[in-house]
Amino acid sequence: MTPADFASRFHVSRETLDRLTIYAQLLAKWNPAINLVAKSTVPDVWDRHMADSAQLYALLPPGTRTQVDMGSGAGFPGLVMAILGVPDVHLIESDTRKATFLREVARATGTPVTVHAQRIEQAPEIAADVVTARALAALPELLDWGYRFLKPGATCLFLKGRTAPEELTLAAQSWTMTVSQVPSITDTSGTILILGEIARAR
Repeated sequence: MTPADFASRFHVSRETLDRLTIYAQLLAKWNPAINLVAKSTVPDVWDRHMADSAQLYALLPPGTRTQVDMGSGAGFPGLVMAILGVPDVHLIESDTRKATFLREVARATGTPVTVHAQRIEQAPEIAADVVTARALAALPELLDWGYRFLKPGATCLFLKGRTAPEELTLAAQSWTMTVSQVPSITDTSGTILILGEIARAR
């Protein structure tokens, strides 16, 4: 996927594409030093990372304002979502070098985000409309970490691979929730879990 392909697929403005291009350039520059993403994926950044993140934007509940992105790493999907227009994005990343990278991309692209350079369990209790995560942990752990960020009626959007059915079965032992699944547009074995009405099982 080229930048032009991305712009066409996601209907983004020239300004937004320019900001994402700066992001991609900084990723390529920083990656050799701090291993933000797998080296093999850098040439395919628009497909493997930008599009993989951007597909969540259309799944946001109407009126979404605050997003918490757990284990942000190189900023996927949280920083992409902020560039696309989510107004109040919190990126939680305990690796201080990666947190520095996130702040640099935010500065260079003029994107207002809040970077929390700390463990998820130690982050402030942010009242989020949406909680996201990508390639971070199994679903039961994600729910354990993310539950305290969920305001009433909030949604979780988790990018998952082929183990999603097993993870849902495990999570159902401790949690009740509504579940929808959308196939990933970038990974034939991937799925996006859309979780709502999340509560601890009694």
